[in-house]
Amino acid sequence: MIRVDQAGEYGATRIYAGQLAVMGDRAPHSAEITAMASEEDRHNAAFNALMTRRGVRPTMLQPFWSAAGYTLGAVTALLGPEAAMACTAAVEEEIDRHYSDQLDELEMHGAGAGSTDPELSGMIEDFREDERQHRDTALAHGAEKAFGYPLLSGAIRLGCRAAIRLAERI
Repeated sequence: MIRVDQAGEYGATRIYAGQLAVMGDRAPHSAEITAMASEEDRHNAAFNALMTRRGVRPTMLQPFWSAAGYTLGAVTALLGPEAAMACTAAVEEEIDRHYSDQLDELEMHGAGAGSTDPELSGMIEDFREDERQHRDTALAHGAEKAFGYPLLSGAIRLGCRAAIRLAERI
């Protein structure tokens, strides 16, 4: 779980880096993207520290996530500010689902006594709330107005699910 979550948070930092590289700091929604990027940096740093403490290796796909995340961010920003927000909404929808599934799994293995890993559960719960706020921010700032939103959102969500599965295995 830790490896997958760190990979996801790292990927998010790269998406926002790509968006901000294209949008700069004065484009519509760049302030919101900068704020969300800062929270993703905090999440990534927390998972990096947890990986170090627990001796968990990062996914071997980290270089790929770097390039893919940055490219996704840059391409959606090139499509416009609403497309950048559509990207955020789609990614965060999948991360919310993923984190909720992980919390269910941790509680299920806790045999009714709570989570088998309170530290990890606490991080996931905290970060899931941030991700939900990011999704809501993106929707409030026009994500659904992006050209081809259903197709764009669906493709990004599918890519996120695939990335999660790959990070679980590699």
